[in-house]
Amino acid sequence: MTIRVLLADDQALLRSAFRVLVDSEPDMEVVGEASDGAEAVRLAKEQQADVVLMDIRMPGTDGLAATRMISADPDLADVRVVILTTFEVDDYVVQSLRAGASGFLGKGSEPEELLTAIRTAAGGQALLSPAATTGLIARFLATDDPADGDRDPARGERLDSLTVREREVLVQVAGGHSNDEIAERLEVSPLTVKTHVNRAMAKLGARDRAQLVVTAYESGLVRPRVE
Repeated sequence: MTIRVLLADDQALLRSAFRVLVDSEPDMEVVGEASDGAEAVRLAKEQQADVVLMDIRMPGTDGLAATRMISADPDLADVRVVILTTFEVDDYVVQSLRAGASGFLGKGSEPEELLTAIRTAAGGQALLSPAATTGLIARFLATDDPADGDRDPARGERLDSLTVREREVLVQVAGGHSNDEIAERLEVSPLTVKTHVNRAMAKLGARDRAQLVVTAYESGLVRPRVE
């Protein structure tokens, strides 16, 4: 299956570079380019995109607002958003994850990292590894900011619907571990882990693994380690 990629960035030169890279891969293609968030949302629906590479800072409707719009639209439930950032705006990145993004990637990343990120997001995985990145996100997600309207008090309540094993798996997912790693840690099969992950996502209303991580930290089930 070909991964349909939408590029959302206000810099035409950068979009052109991304297009050349993505279109060079046999398993993916660029289906559209947007220079602002509103256009990205429209094209994501019109072109039936699988993954949106979203710049977080754009004129008009920015990437954060566009991510919220995509995640809130039932017609775009299968669209995955990867935020492109310079890593100097960590709080924006976390807000994007809360809004429904599957993860983030630095604009200075190597070409292979970008391609891997697209495939990872298309597969429903979270772009929250390595562990250092997960730690960064964890610290911001666990910060109690009363002015932040993105928090969902119901997250903690929904944890009550999880079985003990599903909670154990959720803790491991929040640590940035893959299904194979979790299987080894819990001494079960990768298929069993996948089943628990899917059930946890369904019960918690999570779009993908990234949203499971958000829930784990915001609910207090997992807390960041103090270095």
